[in-house]
Amino acid sequence: MTTTVEERWAQFFRYGPYALLGLATLTGAAAADVVMTRRETYAAGALLLAALVLQAWWTWAVPRLLAAESPDGRALAENPVGVAGAGMGIGARVLPEGTTAGRVYFALRTALAAVLTWLNPFFAVYACLGYFEAAHLLSPRAARAGLVLTAVTMAGSQSGGLPPASSMNWVAFGALFVLNAMLAIVFNHLGTKEAEKTQERAETIAALEQALAENAALQAQLVLQAREAGVADERRRLAAEIHDTIAQGLTGIIAQLQVVAATADPDLAREHLDRAQALARQSLGEARRSVQNLSPVALEHDTLPEALKKTVTEWSERTGVTARFTVTGTEEPLHDEIAATLLRVAQEALANVAKHAGASRAGVTLSYMGDEVTVDVRDDGLGFAPLAVAPRTGTGGFGLDGMRARVERMAGAVAVESEPGQGTAVSARVPLVRHG
Repeated sequence: MTTTVEERWAQFFRYGPYALLGLATLTGAAAADVVMTRRETYAAGALLLAALVLQAWWTWAVPRLLAAESPDGRALAENPVGVAGAGMGIGARVLPEGTTAGRVYFALRTALAAVLTWLNPFFAVYACLGYFEAAHLLSPRAARAGLVLTAVTMAGSQSGGLPPASSMNWVAFGALFVLNAMLAIVFNHLGTKEAEKTQERAETIAALEQALAENAALQAQLVLQAREAGVADERRRLAAEIHDTIAQGLTGIIAQLQVVAATADPDLAREHLDRAQALARQSLGEARRSVQNLSPVALEHDTLPEALKKTVTEWSERTGVTARFTVTGTEEPLHDEIAATLLRVAQEALANVAKHAGASRAGVTLSYMGDEVTVDVRDDGLGFAPLAVAPRTGTGGFGLDGMRARVERMAGAVAVESEPGQGTAVSARVPLVRHG
């Protein structure tokens, strides 16, 4: 199992003091006859015992202090490891920062280490723990003071012991103290900055993860909305197709059958029955094509002008209304959707003329105008007041609403001009998008 940086710091703060104290004791004992008197040896032994008791108490107290600080105290008590760093002044969150117990422990351990170093310079090995613990146990200002005190102890040991025995020792002590203090404070400052950067990176990562989660939720919502919009659009398309093909075909069939029922002439009846049969077949084919979202059957083999001409001719023969078809401008091969839209609009407009206008003449004009193409359907019928006919929002496929919905899907517009007794003109304008 791989040991993480956090775990290594936790192990250092738990077992490191014992190891350093043991190492200092062994080296100090080897040089005791040279640097210590018998009385100093006894005093060092007593202080060594006190240091061991202090370390044992601190080892026992750390998990409980961390548990008291954590919302999930039991987990921290079992594994007191947190955010880690490396180097002096950067450590794992394995010590109870800023607590009274931590300050007391640091003060007592530093004092014991200083006195032991006074008695035997080799105990500076134990005193150097102050460099690592100050930033964790004390506030920033108190930590700098703790580092300076530790530097005093370390400089005294490195200059030959405390107090310095000669002026040369004092000079060495001063220089070493300045060096130790500066190094400790500088490294502590760098460690603090690095810890802040680590915290900022962690917060940034957390923010990014949250943003990614929000984006994922938003994407799922957009997918759902797009699916719902697609379903609604398909429903509107089918409603428009049913109205513009099956409904018109059934209307035409009913009209032909009414003529058959009202006439005694078998030849005339046969003619209208044949028309009704042709309309039924045509409507069935259009219904199948509508379900498969294919182009109108009239455009399968003919261009839009040819299809419109046939539509106008058939409509005139079926209704008995004189109708004329005209093309203006230079003919262009149109995109299938554009052609289908204009054909459906013309069919719907002619159906409205037959049902409502009571007209004797009608005209359909297809105009190619540079970047636009229009279809105009005019009649000399009864007319109406356009402002009195409110558009039915959401119906999508019935009458003028259906025409507008179709054309607007192609980024176009429908205009209606009419007055009572003055006939009606319907104009559908869409962008000229060429085939292919």
